Amino acid sequence: MRIVSKLLVAATAAAAITTLVATPALADPPNGVTPKPADFVGVGSDTTQFVFDQLSVDYNATHTTGKLYSWDATNPANGAIGDPIQTKSGSASCNIPRPNGSSAGITALENTMTTTGGKPCIDYARSSRARASTDPNTISFINLAGDAVTVATQPSSHRPANLLTTAALTGIYNCTIRRWNQIPGNAGGSTALISPFIPQNGSGTRSFFLGALGLTAPGPCVSSSATRAGALGANDNTLEENEGVAPILNTNKLNVIFPFSVGKWIAENFHSASCGTIAQCFAHPTQCTPTGTQNRFGCNTHGTMLLNKLNGTSPTTGTGLNTRINPGFTATFTRLLFEVVNAPAGTIPTALRSRFGPTGFTCNSAKATTDLRNYGFLVLPKGGGPGTCGFAS
Repeated sequence: MRIVSKLLVAATAAAAITTLVATPALADPPNGVTPKPADFVGVGSDTTQFVFDQLSVDYNATHTTGKLYSWDATNPANGAIGDPIQTKSGSASCNIPRPNGSSAGITALENTMTTTGGKPCIDYARSSRARASTDPNTISFINLAGDAVTVATQPSSHRPANLLTTAALTGIYNCTIRRWNQIPGNAGGSTALISPFIPQNGSGTRSFFLGALGLTAPGPCVSSSATRAGALGANDNTLEENEGVAPILNTNKLNVIFPFSVGKWIAENFHSASCGTIAQCFAHPTQCTPTGTQNRFGCNTHGTMLLNKLNGTSPTTGTGLNTRINPGFTATFTRLLFEVVNAPAGTIPTALRSRFGPTGFTCNSAKATTDLRNYGFLVLPKGGGPGTCGFAS
């Protein structure tokens, strides 16, 4: 789901593909619909884009006005990054480059223009990161669900199975640990160079992961390219989060390492339809045919990547369709997911309370609870306090 890599890699990878699988219900407002000024429109995070596509469908099934819509982080039809979208009808001001990721979505929300009747072009941003010190107090973060982040590697990786710790990952991502045998306790391990990757700049998963490691930026050995390793700083920001089918993650398989949302991995691995071979999934990440028991939005793009224990703790519990995020996973690598709105910190605009508030649709609807679980995330408790669904900060 990136335009540069699509031009460089998918063209050749897809050339050998003679038959494409059918396309499911694509995301974004459906069937060419342009949301009306009085509708409620969101942009931003890749991590929560598909669950918001589903939440929108379920909310709109019982509402004829003030509908809920969500624009994906990348174009669901062709994977383009930053293509123009008309977020709402009524004004050319609402035609903007598609925000790719949490921070990009929050920036777009802060800078949103207005459409007919003074309605905002963007009502909320999906975010997989919490409030940053640079965020103004004129925006509010509303709790939606729980998630966790760990690192994923390929089968038969050189990574030491039970020695990945917060300190070891910090060394890998600040580039002071360059070889597997330099990981504490792994002196007899492989002498091969580790090949660390991280999602593109606007990714909330990227900023959350770096923050959990105590880093403000990755080291020079880390790449955010879908096609190139990072020894020379290959940071063209084409590597989308939670997409294990990126070509670079399937090259030098023994040594790649990449942060991955546990919730997204669960949804992709157990609840999503296959989009074919790894090359085809990268070239056509939205082309798959879900069955009636699979998620309507999102294909299985985890590829062959496997989640890793961190500090000796598994990121998941259960098996198969009963796989869940481990609530006992390392605390600094668990996170909340948010809707961000233009309102003083700790408040929710009146019009959005029935949608995102503690008694609103996303927190108090059995349908929304099912959606969150099917898309891999932890359902937050109710109650109105910190850590509960709908709490604003």
